[in-house]
Amino acid sequence: MRNLVRFGLLTLGLFVLAATESRAAAPMSSTNCADLVKMQIENAIVTEAAAVPAGQPLTMGGTFDAPVVFKTLPAHCVVRGEVNHHRGANGREFGDKFEIRMPLDWSGRMLFQGGGGLDGILNPALGLDAAMPNPASKSALGRGYAVVSTDGGHQDPNPIVPDGSFGSDPGARADYVDRSTKIVTDVARKIIARFYGRPIHHSYFRGCSNGGREALIAAERYPEYFDGVIAGAPAFNLTHAAMAEAWSTVQLASIAPRNAQGMPDLSRAFSNGDLKLVSDGVLRQCDELDGLKDGMIFNPEACHFDPAVLQCKGAKSDSCLTAGQVDVLEKVFAGPHDSNGKAIYSAWPYDAGVADFGWRLWMLGGGPLPAPINVLIFPSFFNGLALAGAPPAIDIFKFNFDTDPARIERSSAEINAASLDWSGFQKRGGKLLLYTGMSDPVFSPLDLIRYYKQIQEHNGGATSVDQFARLYVVPGMTHCGGGPALDTFDTLTVMQEWVEEGKAPVSIEASGAAFPGRTRPLCPYPQIARYNGKGNPEEASSFSCQKP
Repeated sequence: MRNLVRFGLLTLGLFVLAATESRAAAPMSSTNCADLVKMQIENAIVTEAAAVPAGQPLTMGGTFDAPVVFKTLPAHCVVRGEVNHHRGANGREFGDKFEIRMPLDWSGRMLFQGGGGLDGILNPALGLDAAMPNPASKSALGRGYAVVSTDGGHQDPNPIVPDGSFGSDPGARADYVDRSTKIVTDVARKIIARFYGRPIHHSYFRGCSNGGREALIAAERYPEYFDGVIAGAPAFNLTHAAMAEAWSTVQLASIAPRNAQGMPDLSRAFSNGDLKLVSDGVLRQCDELDGLKDGMIFNPEACHFDPAVLQCKGAKSDSCLTAGQVDVLEKVFAGPHDSNGKAIYSAWPYDAGVADFGWRLWMLGGGPLPAPINVLIFPSFFNGLALAGAPPAIDIFKFNFDTDPARIERSSAEINAASLDWSGFQKRGGKLLLYTGMSDPVFSPLDLIRYYKQIQEHNGGATSVDQFARLYVVPGMTHCGGGPALDTFDTLTVMQEWVEEGKAPVSIEASGAAFPGRTRPLCPYPQIARYNGKGNPEEASSFSCQKP
C-alpha cells in the first residue's frame, strides 16, 4: 500500500507496529547500557536495557502494509520500562510504558515522539517525521537525538479496532489526556542523564494527528518542558472534530448502498471517478489563483468552488454527479450544525486531494478497509473516552446534532488542546511550528487556521505571535502526508535552528513523490508562494512568499 498508510495511519496507532530487531551481542561503550536496569526511580521501573550495534536491522510492519526495514540506525542503547503502574477499578492493569533510544554519538538533545489515535501502542522511539515519509530519511535518532516514546498510559488489546474503555479509569484517562508526557519525560531525563553523565541541553516534541494534540498539550500545560514543539495536523479540537466526522458519516450514509448486513457501505457513495471529477473541477477553478497553473492550489482562501457545476443534467454518467452526491458534498464541506443552523465545527476547503487514496480511505474506506474515522476510531472515542462509558451509547450513524453535542462537550476542556493563553510558553522562549494539509479529511485545516488567528488575537497580535509560533499549510496534502502534494519537508532542522540559533523560518522548502523534481517554499500563514515570473518554475528559488 502507499506511504500514506505507512507514515500516516501508523502514526495514528491504527496498525500494529510489530517492531523486531536482532539481539546480537555487541560492546556498547565505556558506559554499560545494561546496567540501567538497576536504576531506582520513584514510581517507575526499567524492565529492559540493551545495546544495539550500528546497522542492526529494525523491522516495522503494519497489518495492512509491507514491512519497512531500517538498516542505517546508529549504535545506541535502547531502554524500556513503565511509569505509574496501577490497577484500575475494574481490575485492569494500567501504566505508562516507555521506550528510550540513546545514540552513542549524542548531540545533547532529546526528542519526545508523539503517539496517535487513542494511543495504546508503544512505537519504536526512532523520531520519524510524518513530513519526511521516505524511510531512507534520517530519523531523529540518526541525527544524534535521544528519542522517547510512550503508549499513553494504557495498552490496547486490539489496536486495529481501538478500545476507548480505558477512559472510564481516572488514572488512565489522565495519562492519555496529558499526564503521560510529563511523567515519562521526567523519567526519561533521569535515564538519559545517567547514561551520558550529563543532562539534556535542548528538548523537543514532535507529533502528528493525536501526536500533534499531545504536542500542543505539552506546550500549553507544561510550557517549561520543551524548547521547541512541532504539531502536525493536530487533533487540538478533538471533541468537535469527532462530531464533524459523525456529520460526514450521516451525510454519506444517506446516499450509500447497503451491504448484506444492512449497514451503509460508504465506499460506494462516491466512485474513484466521481472524486476525480471533483478534484479536476476544483483545479480548473482554483489552480491559477496563485499565479501559476501547476496542479497545486497555493492560494486556497481565494478558492470558492461550488460542486453544483458538476451536477448531471440528465442521467448519471462518468462525467457528472447525481443531485444527491452534490447535495452531500455541499453538506460535508460546509461542516456540521444543529437544526437551528448553529455551527458545531469549521467548514472544509475544497482542494485537489479529494481524489487521493488517503482522502477516500479516511472518509469512505476502500476495498476490505472500512473508513477509520467512521467505523474504527470515533465510536470508541465517543463512547469510551468522551463519555467514559456513560449510557446511553452513541451510534455514529444516528448521531443527534441537537442533543449529543452537549454530552460530548463536557469533556472538551479536558481533552482538547485549544488554550488561548500562551504567555507561559512565550515567556520561556519556546517555539511552536504548526503544519497541516489543505486536503486533510480528518481535521479541517480551516479549523487550525481559525485557532491560529485566535492565538494571535489573545497573545499580542500577529507580530508578537510570529516571534514564537508559525503555521504552514500544504496544498494537496491529506492527513499527515500523502496526496497530490509536496509533503516532504524537514521540520526538525528548521525547529532546531529557530530554537538554538534564532533563525526564524521564513519558509520551508518542500518536495514530494507526487511531483518528482519539483520544490516549492512553504510560507508562514497567511503568506503564499508566488512564482516570480522568471526562472525554473519547478524550483523553489523561483518563488517568493507574499501576502495573497
